[in-house]
Amino acid sequence: MDFLNFLDFKITDFLDIILVAILLFYIYKLVRGTVAINIFIGIVIVWALWKLTELVEMKMISSMVGGFMNIGLIALIIVFQQEIRKFLLMVGSTNFASKRNFLRQFKFLKQEALTTEIDVEAIIGACDRMSSSKTGAIIVIERNNSLDFVKSSGDKMNIEVTQPIIESIFYKNSPLHDGAAVIQNNFIVATRVILPVSNERTIPLRFGLRHRAAVGITEKTDALALVVSEETGTISYIKNGEFTLFKDLTELTSVIKNDLIY
Repeated sequence: MDFLNFLDFKITDFLDIILVAILLFYIYKLVRGTVAINIFIGIVIVWALWKLTELVEMKMISSMVGGFMNIGLIALIIVFQQEIRKFLLMVGSTNFASKRNFLRQFKFLKQEALTTEIDVEAIIGACDRMSSSKTGAIIVIERNNSLDFVKSSGDKMNIEVTQPIIESIFYKNSPLHDGAAVIQNNFIVATRVILPVSNERTIPLRFGLRHRAAVGITEKTDALALVVSEETGTISYIKNGEFTLFKDLTELTSVIKNDLIY
């Protein structure tokens, strides 16, 4: 009987499994590196337990876990509001509509990634030099989510990323040094960009407007942000709305390259 049931396995069942796997993969991408990852793993474990108890017909525990899953849906929406916003932004992104970037959404099916073309060493080298001279800067690296909604606030550019170019943009007497520079596919595509400022109260008071803007754009999209403090010369790396710690610039370069791949 079980063998006959196995034969009834339809192509739609296989497609259902693939779609669920893709959905879980993208949810994992959104919460990876944040405190929400532990909650996500917990939800997957509870859901697996629920389905297991249903399969073996343990009705009492199955109904209890099922009730918890149903009631907890509203709480999950509150907990994952930032991640849900990012997911909806990714689905509705103008980049998602283009053929090349649509295919980029499925880059996990192959080992290479388009964004590895970005010259991370040049970016970090420029940040190191600006850190030494205490030159304030904010650099935003676009990933999957389109940043068109902020690019339009600045000056459109199309300059290949090099260390001297980045340094000249944020030079204190440069007309382009105010605002953020946006990098896409190893090209600086916009300067003097105005970013949304985060209202997060947990950001330490020692961080100024640049850092709040970097947190703001990484809260709303999957972009990466680098900030050089004008007061202290400290380099900060922000992703998913949070500051990422690193030991030295070599480790920072490695972390950014890894984040661009995944």
